[in-house]
Amino acid sequence: MRSRRPRRRGTLIVLAALPALFAVALVADAGPRGLRVGALMLKPCTSSGAAARAGAWCGDFRRALDPRGEIAGEIPIYFEFYPHTSTGPSRGTLVATEGGPGYPATGSRASYLALYAPMRAARDVLIMDNRGTGGSGAIDCPGLQKAAVMSESLVEECGRLLGARAPLYSTTLATDDLAALIEAMAAAPVDLYGDSYGTFFAQVFALRHPRQLRSLVLDGAYPLADASYAWYPNYAPAMRDKFNLACARSSACAGLPGDSMSHIAPALELLRAQPAQEQAPDASGRMHAVNADAAALAIVMYGSAPARASVREVDAAARAFTAGDRRPLLRLMAETQSGVDSRDAAEAPAAFSAGLAAAVMCQDAPQVFDMTLAPAQRMADRDRAMAERRRREPDTYAPFTIDEYRRMPLDYSFIDECVRWPAPPPEWPPGRLAPPGTAYPSTPTLVVSGDLDNMTPVADGTLAARNFPRGRQVILRNSLHVNALPHARSGCGADIVRRFIETLDAGDAACAEAVPELRLVPRFARFVRDLDPATAQHGNAANAMQLRVVSAAALAVGDALVRAPDIGGGDGVGLRGGRFSVLETANGYRISLRRMRWTEDLQISGTVTAPRRDGAARAVLRLEGESGLSGTLTLEWREGVAHAQAAVRGQLGGRAVAARVDAP
Repeated sequence: MRSRRPRRRGTLIVLAALPALFAVALVADAGPRGLRVGALMLKPCTSSGAAARAGAWCGDFRRALDPRGEIAGEIPIYFEFYPHTSTGPSRGTLVATEGGPGYPATGSRASYLALYAPMRAARDVLIMDNRGTGGSGAIDCPGLQKAAVMSESLVEECGRLLGARAPLYSTTLATDDLAALIEAMAAAPVDLYGDSYGTFFAQVFALRHPRQLRSLVLDGAYPLADASYAWYPNYAPAMRDKFNLACARSSACAGLPGDSMSHIAPALELLRAQPAQEQAPDASGRMHAVNADAAALAIVMYGSAPARASVREVDAAARAFTAGDRRPLLRLMAETQSGVDSRDAAEAPAAFSAGLAAAVMCQDAPQVFDMTLAPAQRMADRDRAMAERRRREPDTYAPFTIDEYRRMPLDYSFIDECVRWPAPPPEWPPGRLAPPGTAYPSTPTLVVSGDLDNMTPVADGTLAARNFPRGRQVILRNSLHVNALPHARSGCGADIVRRFIETLDAGDAACAEAVPELRLVPRFARFVRDLDPATAQHGNAANAMQLRVVSAAALAVGDALVRAPDIGGGDGVGLRGGRFSVLETANGYRISLRRMRWTEDLQISGTVTAPRRDGAARAVLRLEGESGLSGTLTLEWREGVAHAQAAVRGQLGGRAVAARVDAP
C-alpha cells in the first residue's frame, strides 16, 4: 500500500444512469424530524457551512469500535448525504472515498460534487469519513500530528498511545463501516470511486462486499499486492519515465543531448560531493532550512509536490545548479518541504490525521520485515533485508542509492515507517485484507492512470485492472496523479468516468491521447542576455536583446502561473525578488505581479488572467530593465492546446515588439 502526505484539496466517486432493472430502492422522506433515508434519520448539516450550502444532510452512524466486542465502545461514523435534485425516485447512489490515508472524505466534497454535477439530478451522493478521520473519531497522536516530518520514534509513540485499539482503524473495518451504512440506507448497489489510497480502500471493499457494488472506479490505482510489493518496484522506473517523457515531449528540452536523467545526474553528483545547509523560500515566501543533498533531490523527484512545478523545472534547475545558479533547485526543495506536509495551519487531526495514516500503513501495507515480530527483532529483520537488497539490487531506486532513498520522509520512502510500531495481536494479523481465497468480483471496473504519475504508476494500475475479470485501464498522456477531479490537467478523465458510470463502458477514450504536453523551462538564467530571443513577427522593430526580454517575461509569467494552484488565494514571491498575488476565479486565476524578478536584471509588474485548463489566457505587463529594455508587453495564448505559442505585442525602449514565444 502506498501512504503519502501531499497537501490535498479533493477526491471523488461516481454512478450511472441506472436502467430500471437496477433502480435503487432508497427511500428519502423529509419531515419535521429530518430526512429519513432507509432506516436512518438525517439532520440538515450545520457543522460544515460548505455542506449546508450544498444542501447536504448529515448523520453519525454508530458502529462498534471492536466488532469482536473485546474492546468496549462505539465510534461515530460521520457522513453527508446529498439527495438528487430532480423530483421522482433516485436512480442510484454515488459514493466517494478519499486518498491519503488520513484525510476525511468530506473535506473533498467540493471536488466530488464538481465531478458529479452533471449526474446529480437523478442520483444521490454519499460521502463518509473513514473511522479515525474527520468527523469519525479522528485519531490524535499529538507528537506525530505536530511534527512536520515523521520519525520512527514518533510512529512508535503513536502506536503505543493507541495500544490495543491500533488494529481497529484498519481499511478492512472501514470498508465494513461503509457496507453497513449502505445497507442501513437501502442504497445498494452503489457506484464507488476511489483515488490513490482510496483505490486501495475500494478494492478491499470490492473483495469484502461485492454485492453492494454496481461499478468501481480506481483513479490513480495500485494493487493489493503480496510481500514483494513492499519494495515498491515500479516507483523508481515511473519517476524516471516522468522526467524523461516530459523532456522528450517538450520543445524546451527535447533538443538537448541525452535524456532528462542525464541532465540531472551532474547536479546529483554535486549534491553528493558537497552537501550543504541552506536557507530557501517556498512559493509563498516562507523560509526553510534545506539540507541540500541527494535525499533532498530525491524527495523533489519522487514526492511530486509541487506536482507541476517540479516536472516543469527540475531538469533546468539541475542544469543551473551544476553551472553555479543554486536558487531554482533550492526553491524546489523548499517548496517540496511545504508540499509533502499534509497538515493544515492548525495541525488539526480532523483535517488530516497523521495517526490514522500510520495505523493504516502499519496494519495493512506489505512490509520488507515481519510485522508479527517484536520491534527489536523486526529491526534486525529489516537490516538483514536491506543488506540483501543492497547486494542483489542496488539500483532499486536509481538514480538514488537505497540509503539516499531511505533518507526521504518516512511516508514517502515507506520502507522504515512501521519498523518500531507495536506488533499487532494474533487476532488482528497484519495485511489480512479479505478472507483467504477470496476471488475478485466481476464488478465492472475502470482504472484511470496518468502516464507521468510516479505515485501510482501505470504499471501498478495495470496490475490492479488485471485482477478484475471486467477491468479496463485508461492511460492519460501527459497526466499526473489522480485524473478525474477538478485539479487534473484535462477534463478527459472526468468525462470517461462519467460515461463509464452511465453505461458500464469507458467507450471511446481518444481524448486520453490528446492531453497537451507539460511546458518545461528551457533554462534558468540570472540575466536576460543568457536567454534565447523570442521569434520576431511581421511589424517587429525590436532588436535581439529586446526579444530576449520577451522570453524572460513569458518565463516569469509561467513561473507564477504554475504555482497558482498551490498558493490558491494568497501571495507568492518571485524567484529572484518581487511578489505576486493569486485570486481564484470561477474559471481560473487572476495573478497580479508586483516588480517580480525571474532574472536579476528585469522587474515585471502587471496582471495575468488564465483558465485552469482550457481557453484564452492573457498577460498585460510593465517591464523595468536596463536602458532600452523597459516598456509594456501584452501576451495572449490558449491553454489546453499542444505546443501553445503566445502572441506578443507592445513596445520596449520605444521600439515596436511583434513576436511569438512558447506560451508561459
